[in-house]
Amino acid sequence: MNFIITNVDKNSKARAGEFYTAHGVVHTPVFMPVGTQGTVKAITQRVLKEEVGAEIILANTYHLYLRPGTKILESAGGLHKFMNWDLPILTDSGGFQVYSLSDLRKVRKDGVEFRSHLDGSIHFFTPQKVIEIQRSIGSDIIMPLDECTPYPCDYDYAKKSKDLTSNWAVLNKEAFLSTHSLYDYEQYLFGIVQGSIYKDLRESSAKELVNLDFDGYAIGGLAVGEPIETMYEIVDFTTNFLPENKPRYLMGVGRPENILEAIAFGVDMFDCVMPTRNARNAYLFTSKGVITIKNATYKEDFTPVDDECNCYTCKNFTKAYLRHLFNAKEILALELATIHNLTFYSNLMRTARQKIIEGKFLEWKNEIINTISVNVQLKEE
Repeated sequence: MNFIITNVDKNSKARAGEFYTAHGVVHTPVFMPVGTQGTVKAITQRVLKEEVGAEIILANTYHLYLRPGTKILESAGGLHKFMNWDLPILTDSGGFQVYSLSDLRKVRKDGVEFRSHLDGSIHFFTPQKVIEIQRSIGSDIIMPLDECTPYPCDYDYAKKSKDLTSNWAVLNKEAFLSTHSLYDYEQYLFGIVQGSIYKDLRESSAKELVNLDFDGYAIGGLAVGEPIETMYEIVDFTTNFLPENKPRYLMGVGRPENILEAIAFGVDMFDCVMPTRNARNAYLFTSKGVITIKNATYKEDFTPVDDECNCYTCKNFTKAYLRHLFNAKEILALELATIHNLTFYSNLMRTARQKIIEGKFLEWKNEIINTISVNVQLKEE
């Protein structure tokens, strides 16, 4: 993968860069909206691309394998054509979904057996199978099969899990190298660092993966219940062992303040359902903190959701109107809220990148986080 770092912040490990795929250039730091089943919920592909400005989205191997299935995706010419999305797609391995959704999960040395949450049928994912599925999907970036450890877990369990993930990484890489894309473009494979909250395990995991020379590296197994300061410590520590010339991806971390801190630790890529899920539940991110748009305080508030936002929702509608739509259970409420939240995240990443380029990232980051924290605290009181 061609990954170019254009600027590095002088006061932190934050960096601005860009990487190239067959479906376009991705500028980092970047937030990837989650399109689990081949759709980002409550928003069309046109709006996602033209209004929100998303450069890459994330889809899910587990869900797409179960429905619609690889045969349909192959017949359609891959997920890009199936969902009419001509920009990059990253697919996760489905390992977290096997862990979180299946009521029957048996982890073995050669893979994991699980029960479908849809119909109860039994399936078995091996590292080779996961690569095969993602070749079929046609994703630009493929994630390997790994085991996401729960929190808390003891050291012995975390070590066994880390060793298993490292062994699977070898098999994932071998399967990737021995197969070819089903389509006329190149696909890339990332590795996933595990090790729970134990620094020596994180270090050994990272070094083992770097020796395999993946196209990029993800940090997994965080934001699963550990204290936030512990997560920060592990992310900051782990990036020290990842190559400077490869993209770094923190999986499943999505609060704005968490993302900004991780950027300062040298992370380039993020994904989370938070902006879209919160939007559908009437929680909107703004430059002044999070607001609950259904609250009575907005009944006669005819101002935009966020005066500093340039999204379609804020340019055309008021808080009072959005509150009305939510209380009337109108579908439009979900779309307008989703447009706003994803635009907020897109603008946050764009501004972070610009501040890195200007050499002002750390000061700006601290100011933004303080603003958000103060207003959230006031709201809770």
